[in-house]
Amino acid sequence: MGKKSKKKLPKIGLLYLDYVLRFFDKSNFKGWPDKIETVTYHWKNDKERFIKEVKRKKIDILIGNIPATAYETFREIARELPKVQFVPSLDTQFSNKSKENVTRFCWKYDIPVPKTSIFYNRKKGFDFIKKTKYPKIIKKSYGPSNYGGYFVHKVDSASEAKNLIETKKYHPIYIQDFVPMAADVRVMLIGHKPVCAFWRRPPEGEWLTNTSQGGSMDYTNVPVELLELAVKVSKAANAEYWACDIAVGVDGKYRILECATAFAAFPYIRDWIGQYLMWKFSNGRFRKPNIPLFNWEELSKIDSSLLRTMRYITFGKYSPSFDGEYFMNKAVATDEEKSIFELDARFEMLATEDRKEEEWPSEKWNYQDKYRLKSIKSMKVQNEKDLKDSDESALNIKDISYEDLFGFLSSITKGFGKKKAQNALEVCGREKIIDMFENDPKSLLDIKGINKKNLKEFINGWSTFKQVLKGEAPSN
Repeated sequence: MGKKSKKKLPKIGLLYLDYVLRFFDKSNFKGWPDKIETVTYHWKNDKERFIKEVKRKKIDILIGNIPATAYETFREIARELPKVQFVPSLDTQFSNKSKENVTRFCWKYDIPVPKTSIFYNRKKGFDFIKKTKYPKIIKKSYGPSNYGGYFVHKVDSASEAKNLIETKKYHPIYIQDFVPMAADVRVMLIGHKPVCAFWRRPPEGEWLTNTSQGGSMDYTNVPVELLELAVKVSKAANAEYWACDIAVGVDGKYRILECATAFAAFPYIRDWIGQYLMWKFSNGRFRKPNIPLFNWEELSKIDSSLLRTMRYITFGKYSPSFDGEYFMNKAVATDEEKSIFELDARFEMLATEDRKEEEWPSEKWNYQDKYRLKSIKSMKVQNEKDLKDSDESALNIKDISYEDLFGFLSSITKGFGKKKAQNALEVCGREKIIDMFENDPKSLLDIKGINKKNLKEFINGWSTFKQVLKGEAPSN
């Protein structure tokens, strides 16, 4: 055993919450030589006691999913425990909290989603409902019961949309373009590598694909390009384990519908996650699990009732002489036909980054608590004066094309023409420049060629520019 393997292992703790189903058990970490602690959060005023227990048990790594209704409390807890590594991190679990957070995450990383509008200002929301085209999808964004399609509604008119929102009391108003779907695909990943994927197809004449609503499932021929999108999303979230639902539109395009670290998984998949985490945190003492791409096509041939009991499934490494040669040499349809072995090497399982700084601090991103309704009856929002237009107009941020942004940068102010605009886009990228305009306009001064006079003109022109794109202001 080498020097690395003799290094002291970190102390692992499993995070549990009363009344919440447990994703992990100590048995998922089979072979870990040290005691694995458990810490249970009891809700209400349990924060201080919980923090003391974690400190007393000297836990280094706390593993577990946090439900939406406890997310903000655990943001505070994590800050009180700076030496404890939460897995997944609170930033990675940002998307667990709400559909709104999923959308904002996708906007930031230029990930395709159905065109979405989010309104905390009820008047602006209802004005949008009057003007927009139908059909639309309206969803409940926040809450502990956010699954199964029961809080997802298709509306065909402004009156239907307004009646639904007033009846359901959904806040914020979360509304998306209706995208006709052929199906959607759930992809589960560990260390950014797809380990399970399956189709969910709607019943004939229906549009919801949820199996609880009568949808069907199958595991065959999931497109490689779709898996690549899932990997991109997992890497953006820096997720040790991850699941995302990807809509396959009748137009052939892929769009993210949901993503989170909290998802249903067979016990053997939870074992794989445990093995991966043991590899990541053991400094080489445990091997990285080998999970071949498209393993799900073979495992799906086993009756699901048996799969729910199977544990510790392992795969041998590929070599031309072992029994899995037939499976690994199987051709997969891509732009160029490739064997599973070739593709498996491309989709490598990776260690996630250990980050210190918060990407999604609650002071900025906790819209739910900052802009609560004063009352259901009045439908007025607390702190409405502080609610920036960017909240509602954010729906168009990721619709700003490279060409749109280039045109804006090169024409809004004298002395910053096409050449400087092109250089700025090449150095910073479209996404970063948009983020600068939205969240930190003064940082634009770091771009070569922009001075304080230019900056003022850019800032003054940005709001009008977005309104033009939305069709709310005349273009010159």
